[in-house]
Amino acid sequence: MNQQRLMQVLLAPQISEKATYVADKHDQVIFRVASDATKPEIKAAVELLFKVEVEAVQVANVKGKVKRFKGATGRRKGWKKAYVSLKAGQEINFVEGGNA
Repeated sequence: MNQQRLMQVLLAPQISEKATYVADKHDQVIFRVASDATKPEIKAAVELLFKVEVEAVQVANVKGKVKRFKGATGRRKGWKKAYVSLKAGQEINFVEGGNA
């Protein structure tokens, strides 16, 4: 796969209460990814950037919220998130900025 494309697949780690729970319970890391990203691209990008082994990838499309402002309704953009399962013994530590 093209390395430039892989650098653009992962947008940001999803840091939330649910993401922390999933990381502790299931050894998964949640990322916000490009909306046209595929599972093999996500797997390759995580392995390239963080030097870890990925076991599986699950993706979910998150619908944008409907918001109202002065009577006008609008909709926020939808996005895609990826649940990345790491192999046993693998870990990504975002505080230290890389693999642990």
